[in-house]
Amino acid sequence: MSERAAPFFCPYCGDEDLRPNEAGHGAWQCGACNRAFQLKFLGLLAQGLRRTDGGGEKI
Repeated sequence: MSERAAPFFCPYCGDEDLRPNEAGHGAWQCGACNRAFQLKFLGLLAQGLRRTDGGGEKI
């Protein structure tokens, strides 16, 4: 995968002033609250997502 996931806002303060952090691959720094964070993919759910609203295909 050549492109990294880019956050739209800081998870701490909600500001949009984000820049890639030079400290680590995939790390981001917020210019507003001066925090650094990293997005991380945890994995897939074993059973997948289930709809609770009764939607989906009906046969």
